[in-house]
Amino acid sequence: MKIIVLGGGIIGISSAWWLSQAGHEVVVVDRCAGPAQETSFANGGQISVSYAEPWANPQAPLKLFKWMFKDDAPLLFRPQLDWQQWAWGALFLRECLPSRLAINIRAMVSMAQYSRDTLKLMREELGIQYHQQTKGILNFYRDHAEFDASQVAADVMRDYGVDRRVVSADEVIAIEPALAPVRDSIVGGDFTVDDESGDAYLFTQQLAKLAAQAGVQFKFSTSVTRVIQEGGRAVSAEVIDAHGHYENLKADAFVVAMGSFTPQILRPLGVHCPIYPTKGYSASFPILNAGAAPSVSLTDSSHKVVYTRLGDTLRMAGTAELSGYSRELNPTRCQAMLLQARELFPDALDYDHVQYWSGLRPSTPSNVPLIGATRVANVFVNSGHGTLGWTMGAGSGRALADLMSGLRPEPVFPFLGQSVNT
Repeated sequence: MKIIVLGGGIIGISSAWWLSQAGHEVVVVDRCAGPAQETSFANGGQISVSYAEPWANPQAPLKLFKWMFKDDAPLLFRPQLDWQQWAWGALFLRECLPSRLAINIRAMVSMAQYSRDTLKLMREELGIQYHQQTKGILNFYRDHAEFDASQVAADVMRDYGVDRRVVSADEVIAIEPALAPVRDSIVGGDFTVDDESGDAYLFTQQLAKLAAQAGVQFKFSTSVTRVIQEGGRAVSAEVIDAHGHYENLKADAFVVAMGSFTPQILRPLGVHCPIYPTKGYSASFPILNAGAAPSVSLTDSSHKVVYTRLGDTLRMAGTAELSGYSRELNPTRCQAMLLQARELFPDALDYDHVQYWSGLRPSTPSNVPLIGATRVANVFVNSGHGTLGWTMGAGSGRALADLMSGLRPEPVFPFLGQSVNT
């Protein structure tokens, strides 16, 4: 088949790679000048199977209410005059029901594990280098109640085959000595040795080059205006190319992997896609003192931020804003991140040359991504990965390619192959 993939981030490029490997003719369309220029550009860098947990849980509504008026809250909800935001919020509350939690965790962990294994396979076979670290992910806690609750979550993860090991405060320091100066504030942690980290931008850039060598065509600086359908099937994608000219790109099938903008393409086709952007922030610090900077990827549970070493840079990322499609930086949140990093690693980083960034994570109410067919026979979706786009990217592309090629993905995911109608 000739397949057009709409979107050039980690999800779209991974989909294009695996579709090409399955023998299809593939064209990738993206409005940016190259791959991984938006949400895949400067994320937290963690391949975190151990934290494939939904935001929606029975405790979430009360936390959201408490955080609503705090600019530096980990998850900030800013009500808008936007029916999509309110509809998404209603579905989010439904997913907070206790009966939904285990179902969503199982789906997320299944995809995350499969994707991590796929990423390892690709790294070994393709030789891609992306500042990868295979030292695990260490989550540390500063609150006893939160630490106790984490042990319950760790038990759930272990039930699904994730070796998330609860560790004492002293073990936290033994795993990452850079945290020694704040030892007195740490009450414990959990550690998953199988998790990884690396630069999603570098990986996606290199995979795109390999895909081009394998015959994938790329149309960058090209905006998608709509997908045109006739007789219940999509026949072409209307685009505006780099010179401002309109063009209709015909294909046998279409993959919509446009992150938070996926609903805008699917809605005119009669496909309801419950994805809403959650803006995340990152701060990249040059490392001045390598011995004082962490080498293990960290999660600070109290502030809901992560730290990942990417070569000579420490990437800090986290927080989430449900506030529409704006990527405007909130100075209060940026300043809070700088102060948090300085508190942990006062002598390690160059705090005068920090680079701030924001990206729009495409989030479903359940945090379970949408991967598979839609009600339009030859239109498929690969989106809605939220904070786990890098964690799930390689496997999502592979699984979708299997589905579109008439194969059975390994393993079988409960959300794969189902029509995206609700």
